[in-house]
Amino acid sequence: MNYNSKKDIINIIHNDNYKSVETAKELTEKLEKEGFIVSDTYDYKAKLNICIGGDGAFLRAVHNYGFPDIPFVGVNTGHLGFFQEISPDNLNDFVKSYVNGDYILEEIYLVEASICTRTSCIELIGVNEIVIKGIESKVIHLNVSIADNYLERFSGDGVIISTPTGSTAYNFSAGGSIIFPTLQVLQITPLAPISSKVYRSLTTSAIVHNDMTIKINPEYRDENSILIVVDGIQHKYDNIVEINLTMSDMTINKLTLNPNSFWSNLKDKFI
Repeated sequence: MNYNSKKDIINIIHNDNYKSVETAKELTEKLEKEGFIVSDTYDYKAKLNICIGGDGAFLRAVHNYGFPDIPFVGVNTGHLGFFQEISPDNLNDFVKSYVNGDYILEEIYLVEASICTRTSCIELIGVNEIVIKGIESKVIHLNVSIADNYLERFSGDGVIISTPTGSTAYNFSAGGSIIFPTLQVLQITPLAPISSKVYRSLTTSAIVHNDMTIKINPEYRDENSILIVVDGIQHKYDNIVEINLTMSDMTINKLTLNPNSFWSNLKDKFI
């Protein structure tokens, strides 16, 4: 059954890589041949965002356009491409499936942080993760609570708070667990925790239910030594006294042609 009007607007977002540019041209021709309208500029009335590049390009597009309700689908011209399901060699199959409505929309959960300084609070949202770490690789000391229960005085390089989707990104490299993307949980993973007679920190990740808040209070001496990294983008604020992290009420949608692609993707990318 065809779920898509032939006059639907589609956004194609790509990086400046030669292969991405050429793939965008080829895909534009195929979509326009089917009667779709490919916008010259980003159109917030579009029915689909097609992001061409690697995972970095996908994340930048989501952030740059403000976590829109328009579903995303990725074409991989990068290296890893965990978000990017479609190969440039399979554009015909993708267009055919999209025309016929042979796809599903998967909800991607987001992580939200409220960064409170001595004067104000700043809201940040991440697709993969929000990292709290020391500037210039400085060891930091963080008091960590979950659902108002004090957990630990963490000492080390920092902590990663990742979404299920982000569990296969920085979190995975840091030794965190892989989480199936439909599970509504967050994960807190330590970065180089110090465990000695003086400092005692958890050395493994912890899974946190979606209705629980992770509260982090830097020790006074570290209030100006904190770096916040959201999906690879660094943010620096002075006099940070508290950081509250939760699963965001917002989500984004990712179009997928194969509802069982997670495990095959995992095997292809990492094993």
